Amino acid sequence: MEDIIVLKFGGSSVSNNENLKIVANKIIDFKNNNKHIVVILSAQGKTTDKLINEAYELTEEVNKRELDALVSCGEQMSAAKLSILLNSLGFPSVSLTGWQAGIYTNNTNQDALIETIDTQRIYSELENENIVIITGFQGINKNLDITTFGRGGSDTTAVAVAAALKAKNCYIFSDVDGIYSSDPNKVQNARKLTKISYDEMLELSNEGAKVLHNRCIEIGEKYNIPIITKSTFNNNYGTVISNEKIEKNEIKSIIKKDISRISIIGNGMIRNTDAIVKAINFIKQNKLEMLEFNVSESKISITFKTFVNDKMLEKLHDEILMNK
Repeated sequence: MEDIIVLKFGGSSVSNNENLKIVANKIIDFKNNNKHIVVILSAQGKTTDKLINEAYELTEEVNKRELDALVSCGEQMSAAKLSILLNSLGFPSVSLTGWQAGIYTNNTNQDALIETIDTQRIYSELENENIVIITGFQGINKNLDITTFGRGGSDTTAVAVAAALKAKNCYIFSDVDGIYSSDPNKVQNARKLTKISYDEMLELSNEGAKVLHNRCIEIGEKYNIPIITKSTFNNNYGTVISNEKIEKNEIKSIIKKDISRISIIGNGMIRNTDAIVKAINFIKQNKLEMLEFNVSESKISITFKTFVNDKMLEKLHDEILMNK
């Protein structure tokens, strides 16, 4: 089956009925231009946090199997609501839980790994011209128990389903319209990237950028599924994450992890002497004390002895990326 597109919408995108209508219109636009649409949904807003908190209000020793059964309800609610809405608008759709969609995992609760996806039900629904809406973040183990994938796990569901279906693209929609050279909430001159490699994106995720679940990037790279991050709430261009390799030494992003580490992410960092010299000179000029300075193929990582504030991150960003 050709021309399958996978669309994933995060919790902020489906947080209320008004946002669900925006999501429905996005899906309809894709449906009108592509024959087969599969949608992966997160739970609405803070539903998962609410359910977890309520469980721990009952007891400090929450049974892990039952916690997975509880928190999986959030995605089921959002998927059913969206399907109700799309059907009412004249676009046939069906909501499927992770297990109805054939997503089988290992036995680990709260951090399960996908072992296989039986695509028979998904293909059957697509052949019947349905928009298929699948609950993110969850599957079923060999004991037929519900399992969940941990924070950000709906991203992993989306890319894994895209890989299993050999989809053309996997779109990840959120309230952010792409990947930036630094956190735009902290750095005024942060600029949006049009494209980034899987390796660079994985470094960003591992350094704490809360954009994509790192496991989804690994799956995308393994099966060569282009991942496109876009905003639910505008039509701006997004960022394409793919296996495109860029030979030149190019810095993509500068990110601060916790309170004392800043990393410069990009291709060929180990050969980028200009970036290394700029970083060392910046440290000297600002009289910062280092604990570690490590350079790898795709990252320069600096750990400082003391707290590094966001203003220092912004200064380093502008020094490295704006003064070329």
